[in-house]
Order: sequence, then structure tokens, then C-alpha cells
Amino acid sequence: MIELLRREFTVQLPLEKAWQHLARLEQWPSWARHIQQIKVEPPGELAASSKGSLYLKNGIKPCFKVTEFNPYRNWKWVGGFLWATVHYDHHFEELTPTQTKMTWVVEAEGFGISVIGRLFAKIYSKDLDKAIPALVAEMNDGSG
Repeated sequence: MIELLRREFTVQLPLEKAWQHLARLEQWPSWARHIQQIKVEPPGELAASSKGSLYLKNGIKPCFKVTEFNPYRNWKWVGGFLWATVHYDHHFEELTPTQTKMTWVVEAEGFGISVIGRLFAKIYSKDLDKAIPALVAEMNDGSG
């Protein structure tokens, strides 16, 4: 497996509130403009048994399934991109009682990942470069 992307950022929210905000997947389109809609089963806040689909504005509909779930520490889910398997890890770390550091790591494996991974990372990196500042602003002002 190779690491394709890593993003670290800090929000002005306590750890538990930061987790709860991000765990409301259906609300991600408020800050992740490349996502039109997210459908999660079972509905509601993310859980160890969650799986679902992201409906992207470019017409692609990737599916995901949670593979690791450690409340207030991290969750991982896995999805596909062409013939590759992509692993998304969402880490949470308390810096102070009112600040949380979030680290997102995207790794992939599969046939041709050294080539297709670069393409995926280039596309997804642009989305994250817009989405993360919007998420930070939303979390810091308490909206969403």
C-alpha cells in the first residue's frame, strides 16, 4: 500500500465536538463542494457498521465501508477507484481542550497503483485544497 495524500489541519473545537461534526456524513456537501450527496446505512452519525455512497458532482458514485472505528481517535473506510482499493483514514488529536488536530491519510493498493494513484491523488488533492478550508471555517464558526 502506498500513501497518496496526507492533510493535517487544526480546528477550534473540542475533540468530541470535532468528531461529532465530521461524523455527520450527510452534511459534508456543506463544505465539500465536490460532493453532491452522501447516503449512509444505517442513517445518522457514522458508526462501525456504516457503509454508503458518495454522489460526486462529476457523476462518479464511489462506495465506502467502515473498516476501523475508534471513537474520538480515528475511523477508516475503504472504497474503490477504477481497479484500485483506496483507504481513507480520519485521525483526531486533542491539542488543547478547545483545539483538535485532524489528519487525513489516503492510501491505495492494487494493480497499477503507482500510475493510477498519482492521477487519483492529483484530482482528489484539488478537491481537498478547497474543501478543508471550508470545513475549518464551518467548524470554527460553529455552523453546519
